Amino acid sequence: MALGAISTCGVAKGSTLPNHAILTANLLNPGSFMRSGNFGALQFRLKVKNSVFRYQICPLFLKEKGSPAPRTLVFAMQKESDESESCSWQSCIEDQMHLENNNGSRDPEVEVSSITLSEAYLSQSAEMLGNQGNLLDKLKAVHLHILAMEQWNASRIKLCHRNYMVSATNLIHYLALKCLDVEQLKEDLSSIGLLNLETINPCVIANLTAGIQMLESLKSYPLSIKENASGEISNQKRLEEQNKEEFIMDTMRKKASSNMKLLLGPLTDERTTHIMVTVGQEVTESETLITDILKGGATIIRINCAHGNPSIWSEIIRRVRRSSQMLEKPCRILMDLAGPKLRTGNMKAGPCVTKISPKKDAYGNTMLPAQVWLCHKGASSPAGHMSPDAILCIDGPEFLNKLQLGATVRFRDARRKKRTLKICKRFPIFGGTAFMAECNRTAYVQSGTELYIKGQKGKYSAGEVVEVPSVEQFVRLKVGDLLIISRDSSIEQDELTEPTVDAFRVTCPSSYLFDSVKPGEPIAFDDGKIWGVIQGTSASEIIVSITHASPRGTKLGPEKSINIPESNIRYEGLTTKDLIDLEFVAAHADMVGISFIRDVRDIVVLRAELEKRKLQKLGIVLKIETRSGFEKLPLLLLEAMKSPNPLGVMIARGDLAVECGWERLGDLQEEILSICSAAHVPVIWATQVLESLVKSGVPTRAELTDVTNARRKQINHFSPGISIIGKVLASCIMLNKGRHIVDAVSTLDVILKTNSTKMKAELKPLVLSSHLF
Repeated sequence: MALGAISTCGVAKGSTLPNHAILTANLLNPGSFMRSGNFGALQFRLKVKNSVFRYQICPLFLKEKGSPAPRTLVFAMQKESDESESCSWQSCIEDQMHLENNNGSRDPEVEVSSITLSEAYLSQSAEMLGNQGNLLDKLKAVHLHILAMEQWNASRIKLCHRNYMVSATNLIHYLALKCLDVEQLKEDLSSIGLLNLETINPCVIANLTAGIQMLESLKSYPLSIKENASGEISNQKRLEEQNKEEFIMDTMRKKASSNMKLLLGPLTDERTTHIMVTVGQEVTESETLITDILKGGATIIRINCAHGNPSIWSEIIRRVRRSSQMLEKPCRILMDLAGPKLRTGNMKAGPCVTKISPKKDAYGNTMLPAQVWLCHKGASSPAGHMSPDAILCIDGPEFLNKLQLGATVRFRDARRKKRTLKICKRFPIFGGTAFMAECNRTAYVQSGTELYIKGQKGKYSAGEVVEVPSVEQFVRLKVGDLLIISRDSSIEQDELTEPTVDAFRVTCPSSYLFDSVKPGEPIAFDDGKIWGVIQGTSASEIIVSITHASPRGTKLGPEKSINIPESNIRYEGLTTKDLIDLEFVAAHADMVGISFIRDVRDIVVLRAELEKRKLQKLGIVLKIETRSGFEKLPLLLLEAMKSPNPLGVMIARGDLAVECGWERLGDLQEEILSICSAAHVPVIWATQVLESLVKSGVPTRAELTDVTNARRKQINHFSPGISIIGKVLASCIMLNKGRHIVDAVSTLDVILKTNSTKMKAELKPLVLSSHLF
């Protein structure tokens, strides 16, 4: 990424020129401006473009005539508009640069040596300040650049809460380093085994200082950095300042660890990474599910406010608190506000029927009978390891009390076909008894189905099946299909399940979608499982042509995500529902997740709401799931650091991949991890973690590697006078809900407890055969 600079305008104040005179100069021709004169304060407006994040780094080199040492003035700028990266030239903010000579007067004769706005800045500044590329002087040039950036952003740092002052400063240091092209410097430092610039994020200036001191000691003379003739920053003084307690490496490590504990809580075992589990209404239907999840190793429970209601959330939290206290295992609760996310609307409920299907071979012969769980109404679900094919709740305990092992239960299914269940196992449960039965033939059981058993003297006892859940409705979309998205949620189910005028229909309750999209723009559904192109729009409908789906068609049901990555959609930061839910979250949860953060204004609104409610201890988790949220992440963190609340970031990889492109996801999450590591902010690694294991009970190799790479590592390398901290990755890994969630938690716990050092110790030494020589 190369940034370009064409020209600059200078406003000379208090000089021999007329007040506020504008001078334009070609920067490639230094003699074209800044002739001799009494210059007081100079103001510059520079034009830059193509920024990765919403800030720019503009280094300016000046020197006195006759002096071989150029002066370096470095400053940062924030874009004033919200236009995208591909926009035209942007103007930076104005600030003053004071020029002084050794005697403190403001009458130097100076000339512009060169100016660049690029990642190649380091190589050029190193040549100028480094005396033909000397490695030590190159590192000093980087050090000077970072300190200048800190001074320029001093006002921004001072706005941060005292708890985050050091972390915000280190983030500025990291951003200053990140804007430079240091590839050659990395190679030079690595070639002598001294410093790895890739791993210094948590304490940038301390590592650079240690590297400079090490190079100085190698040259056998004490560290001494003199002030240059033009009155620049004294590096010696700054090095002494950086040796203060708050900037030493050990303190920075402790700060990162403290921030993680404040937000996520302490870990009591040998793990260094938390496990978070998303739960929903299913835990209210089981007496043991939450207990099993906590036993497996979960330390945080997540509730999504986009689903359920306060009564369900209250019951979930009650069970979590009770199980946590009973097991003596600390567990915190995160509640995600729904945010302005676009979703498909509700569909009319389907029939209340469940299918019982035995396993069959290729010829249709039954290989394994279906496992059916029989329990009384209101009983808890079976333990996760049982995994029955169907659950039938029976109204009234009398019928179940008469069941015996080996008994045969008879019934007619929804098609009026005769079917039987054979009782094979009995289980004591809370409030009664449950049974596991086997069914050898396919059956469809609906609410109201009557079950019969033959008792003594030929009499039959009956029980009625109740509370069969309704079948979730959906539309099955294939490539080439047309889909109509409507504002009107009153459309009938028949219109949804069958094509109407050669098109399927779904609804979307949000007006943002209809007000923002244009024909030709891409649109994605269900985290990118279905893609389409918008063919036409109106005030109440959008017509989409499906361009990507599975060959047999992909299901699109209610409450599925909608993404429009190329549309200029404008969301409100916190919706009305979010503000209502925030009251509940503040009273019951430890952390609040803020969905679809896009702009600093969203953080300002959030801070105002938290201050209004006096919620200084409520943890804040910023969910990064949009392109804008990623690009503005440094500014979002600095704004959030103005409050004392514990702070964290969640990488919501589902929406982020759809918004920014699948092929970029790996680089995006690495960049987010690096920025948060520099800011000492804990990161939650989320979306599709061990998803195959959670859904089907069998993980993929890629999933196992994914969580292994996500676990939090801290590798320390010590040598005389220098310490390097290894990459710090995710502080927490999140699992989503699924049928095999208990097994997934246990598996993840084992992976996170596995220590790479222990693994090396288990490897036997390699013995080479003598026949090879």
